[in-house]
Amino acid sequence: MLLVELFWAGGAVMFPLLAFSIVAIALIVERMVFWVRVNRRQKKVVRDVLRTYAHNFDATLLKLKQNVDLPVARIFLEALEVNHFPPHAFRLTLEGATQAELPILRRFNTVFDTIVTLSPLLGLLGTVTGLIRSFASLNLGSVGSDSALQVTGGISEALVSTAAGLLVAVFTLLFSNVFRGFYRRQVAAIQEYSSQLEVLHLSNHEGFEGFKSLATMDS
Repeated sequence: MLLVELFWAGGAVMFPLLAFSIVAIALIVERMVFWVRVNRRQKKVVRDVLRTYAHNFDATLLKLKQNVDLPVARIFLEALEVNHFPPHAFRLTLEGATQAELPILRRFNTVFDTIVTLSPLLGLLGTVTGLIRSFASLNLGSVGSDSALQVTGGISEALVSTAAGLLVAVFTLLFSNVFRGFYRRQVAAIQEYSSQLEVLHLSNHEGFEGFKSLATMDS
């Protein structure tokens, strides 16, 4: 009951703040599930792919398709579609696939930023409207209980709305920064894995070219 009473005491701005908090919680849960899945499985998948790529291309493709829900698996799959291309074209394909994945890794960052920015402002708006209501109810010539209740009600609205706006903003900002850290580490990991795949592709390509050169010299 205390939460309900506080909600109604906060005034009209509590409704958008409630909507912001529900949206933030839903998106935070989605992002947590996403990052837990990536951090738990990705390293093992990449290790297996890099180990089998040199001698079993079909097994590599199968492994990537089984883990297509991982960003790095989608990047590698797109690059391996042009596995027969020369190294510079293969590198460009890797870079293009990586750029295509970045918006997925940054997903909902704009929504988090909007909630973090607007929630304190809505709280401040509630503060202003609450104080306006208090001063409008203030009657220096009257000491009745009704006037005192209206004044304290306006002050309650000002304080509760401010606290609620700050609470929503701080809670969202905390998880938003955690996800930004995951994003930066993921970009660095993708660059590392892509470089390793590119080295393996270069080795395979040069080995194939060397084999063709030897065949030409023998003929």
